[in-house]
Amino acid sequence: MDANPPNITIEPLPYEEALDARPRSSIQGVVIHCTETPDLETAREFGERVLYTSGTGNSGHYYIDLDGSIHQFVDIERVAHHVRGYNQQTIGIELVNPGRFPRWYDHDHQSMVHPYPQAQIDALMDLLARLRHELPDLAWIAGHEDLDTEQVPAANNPKQLIYRKRDPGPLFPWPRVIEAGWTRLGD
Repeated sequence: MDANPPNITIEPLPYEEALDARPRSSIQGVVIHCTETPDLETAREFGERVLYTSGTGNSGHYYIDLDGSIHQFVDIERVAHHVRGYNQQTIGIELVNPGRFPRWYDHDHQSMVHPYPQAQIDALMDLLARLRHELPDLAWIAGHEDLDTEQVPAANNPKQLIYRKRDPGPLFPWPRVIEAGWTRLGD
């Protein structure tokens, strides 16, 4: 592991204890997301929203802000709701990036054009190295767009289908992640 492990600010979501517990040995992969919000505060507000009868909502485990600061909203020994069908076995990492905000589902606003700052990607690489050290069973990494490929009617043109999830998008530096020894699911 790196000589200087990343600093992580622990900021549990109010409902963290209501999320299902899991053993570390069940964690097999990492899913990279972008928040599709303008800032970390808005991402946190979305994460705090209770959406399920269990008293929980949608959130990743880690959030990396534009300046490279890392915030943990959910302990990795809890199942966060961040990607359909893969929550039980993955860690969700959210990179603050506007993505398609605020017109996520408009057919004419589907480009992901905001680059990821170097500080943010450096922090991600440090976090990935730490996770690999702490969880030797991690076998793969994927983007949200790799795992959730559902198409939905566009909000502003219901006759046109768009992808529900596009993150982390075409500007995410997959070659750097692969160079660090990660296997992208599906490759």
